[in-house]
Amino acid sequence: MVPSGQLSPATRPDLPTPEIDLLDLGDLAREPGWRRPTLLDADLLILVTGGHGTAELDFRPLPCRPGTLLRASPGQVLRCTPQLDATVVRWRGETLRGLDVDPDAVPTHHQLAGEDEDAVINEVSQLAVDSRRHRANPAARALLRHELAVLLLRLALLPSDRPGGADGGPHRSELATFHRLCREIERGYQHTRRVEDYAAQLGCSVRTLTRACLAVTGRSAKQVVDERVALQASRLLAATDEPVARIGRRLGFPEPTNFGRFFTREVGVSPGAFRAAREQPLRRIVRQRRPADPAE
Repeated sequence: MVPSGQLSPATRPDLPTPEIDLLDLGDLAREPGWRRPTLLDADLLILVTGGHGTAELDFRPLPCRPGTLLRASPGQVLRCTPQLDATVVRWRGETLRGLDVDPDAVPTHHQLAGEDEDAVINEVSQLAVDSRRHRANPAARALLRHELAVLLLRLALLPSDRPGGADGGPHRSELATFHRLCREIERGYQHTRRVEDYAAQLGCSVRTLTRACLAVTGRSAKQVVDERVALQASRLLAATDEPVARIGRRLGFPEPTNFGRFFTREVGVSPGAFRAAREQPLRRIVRQRRPADPAE
């Protein structure tokens, strides 16, 4: 079993903040009972160890029970039903620099079973033990980094439903173009929503970007860009108390009315109504459309 009930490193003021630490799911909640979503500031693996319920990752409801694995990234918002217990592996910054591992290859949501579940539980348990025992020993940094890398490599081998493997799916070149666009959007969505600007950055045509987006997501390049902006707005509205007008300005809308119209068109409700719903039960704060996820 994964160790639980121990004082997590996050609650030990006498110890420095580690690159890798293990904590309980409840330690991530901003308020008791997950009344509001939490805006994440680190990479996470979440292994559900008890209870049945739902986790919302970027407003996408994911069913959870013992053996469910979730992968979350900095900047996403997370909210869980209080009935869930889970062990969380958290790492920050450049922890995996120099190691041949891609955390984004890990499925966002996967139900473990059989030998896969046993192996993952064993590796998470060992990581928890070593993190606790060797926390104050700088020489153990390499051990913990490599244990995390092995865990991520194992998880990357799990089956997934990512596009591109079946007949009739997007071609490899279209997938590559789509992922390049997603990376460029991450760098520039606060400054421009013009597909022409992204095409110029990538050295291709608007038509090429649109064809790739349609093949991978069924939506145009303009829709992919706008949905990324709407997702960020949703995150900030749900997980922070930042004024609506300031959120709009951060996302390139000098006029609050323009931001309100944009958000209402993309999400289906006004920014104020969306924020008001954040403390409602999980089923009440689900976005109408799921934005393109470059990690899937």
